[in-house]
Amino acid sequence: MTAKEITLDLIIRYGFQVLGAIIILTVGVFLARWIGNVSNRWLESRVKEPPMRLLMVRAIRILVILLTLLVALDKFGFQIAPLVAAVGVAGVGIGFAFQGVLGNIVAGLSIIFTKPYRVGEYIELLNVHGQVVTIELFSTTLVQLDQSRVVIPNRRIVGEILHNYGTIRQLQLKVGVAYGANLDEVLLVAKELAAANPRVLKEPAPLIGISELADSSLTLSIQPWVAVSDMVNARAELYKAIVERFRASKIDIPFPVREVRLLGAS
Repeated sequence: MTAKEITLDLIIRYGFQVLGAIIILTVGVFLARWIGNVSNRWLESRVKEPPMRLLMVRAIRILVILLTLLVALDKFGFQIAPLVAAVGVAGVGIGFAFQGVLGNIVAGLSIIFTKPYRVGEYIELLNVHGQVVTIELFSTTLVQLDQSRVVIPNRRIVGEILHNYGTIRQLQLKVGVAYGANLDEVLLVAKELAAANPRVLKEPAPLIGISELADSSLTLSIQPWVAVSDMVNARAELYKAIVERFRASKIDIPFPVREVRLLGAS
């Protein structure tokens, strides 16, 4: 039998099986995508956490594709039980080879289910800080105030001390005023400036008071609460308003004063 005849015989014998398997796999991929989209729409009103919803949708899609793959393999007469056993044995070796990857997945599942932080919250850990924008199985992505992104592997997060600021931050503004200034007027002006800024939250109320008796001035502390996204703009606007209002109200912001004595000078 010639090579041409052997090839033709193989095509006739297995061609329809291969074609059927390809069709099944193609239909399975489209079916997994469609079921995933339907599941996502159904879960939107029931599961409020985007990472949790994304994980469930992905699991559904993977399950549909795996079932489709088993059906396609059955077209070729594969025995499923030995295949599953072989995959299990191979999985042990793969698990040792990809310990870091599996560690990230386990840590990602822990973060998604325990919710130590959520998308939109501002957190600080491992000497980095930023607003959480995505929580995935392998990593968590933060956006810092300068709009740079920090991607942290999930296995580095679980078990570490985490500072979660939530969705708002408290500014720490300080300005020196002269010891001879009218403190009632100074505090009233500071409260009016904080209340007039649209970025400053009404609740919690800003904390305003004298925080330190410095060498050359009284330190006025203004600590308003703002949304994380407004931190930079609110700080700049408030400092500008403080300088302008203090100048207009004749409230002195003194410079540091040092007295130098020269011993033995004639």
